[in-house]
Amino acid sequence: MTATVRLDEKTEARVRRLLEQKGGSLSAFVHAAVAEKLEREAQKPTPYELGKHLFGRDLGGPPDLAENHKKYFKEKMRAKHRR
Repeated sequence: MTATVRLDEKTEARVRRLLEQKGGSLSAFVHAAVAEKLEREAQKPTPYELGKHLFGRDLGGPPDLAENHKKYFKEKMRAKHRR
């Protein structure tokens, strides 16, 4: 794939200086930078992974509430009207 990257003058000068010091081509530098960024992004946890220890913690109640909500609602209503 071919890509065009526009850099401001300061960034371009820094890249050129680095390439002069370390050697190598601009293409190899950009390739390595893109590969490094992709690797970092792949290691980032997803929003779910960040919060999974919190999900459902404070709700309490029966573990099958989502599946049997009608049953639990009826029980609550009967208990309320028995008073």
